[in-house]
Amino acid sequence: MTDAASSPRAASTPGADVPDHRGRTGLHRTGLDLDRNPRVRVVDVELLAAGWHVLRRTTLDYRAEDGTWSRQQRETYDRGNGATVLLYNRDLHTVLLTRQFRYPVYVNDHPDGMLIETAAGLLDDDDAMTAIRREAAEETGVQIGELRHVYDVYMSPGSVTERIHFFAAPYDASSRTGVGGGLEHEGEDIDVIEVDFDESLGMIRDGRIQDAKTIMLLQWAAIDGPFMR
Repeated sequence: MTDAASSPRAASTPGADVPDHRGRTGLHRTGLDLDRNPRVRVVDVELLAAGWHVLRRTTLDYRAEDGTWSRQQRETYDRGNGATVLLYNRDLHTVLLTRQFRYPVYVNDHPDGMLIETAAGLLDDDDAMTAIRREAAEETGVQIGELRHVYDVYMSPGSVTERIHFFAAPYDASSRTGVGGGLEHEGEDIDVIEVDFDESLGMIRDGRIQDAKTIMLLQWAAIDGPFMR
């Protein structure tokens, strides 16, 4: 029997035994050691793509409630975990949001692809708090002081592994130390928009805000956050 790690497929696949363009290897073994759920046995992991993010096809055996086992396959898209923050000003009754072009929504019926969002980004090698402070500064020019953790959410659990850490933080004129706009060398072109909080809720209702994480944070702010009535 040929060991999977030394098979021609694995040896010739970037991200398996050959480093991909980010220097990663072993991406074809993710999940094989999972044993937290006795009803799930991971049998095989196939690396389908290892570009900036990773696409895998996993074969697993699953035991149903009646005790029968079935073999299933799942494709998962691994883009790492992320963080997002609602920046708010109680005195002005405003929130600070961003607007940028998102091709995936443009190709899926959004009028122009210019999505209004809370500041957000991937963690990369940082912890969630460090990452969101970095992203807020890059995108909005705000240096976050006080930071409140709201919750952690799996946003698309049927196919995407990403978990997003949600935060909220106050801002004022003194904390807006930069212009924001994102990083030019990463192709970011971000508008910073300050919106009355009540208007932002109206933007959810009329469809001007369609981003899930943004809707969740704005509704949290109204129900259990800084603008709770």
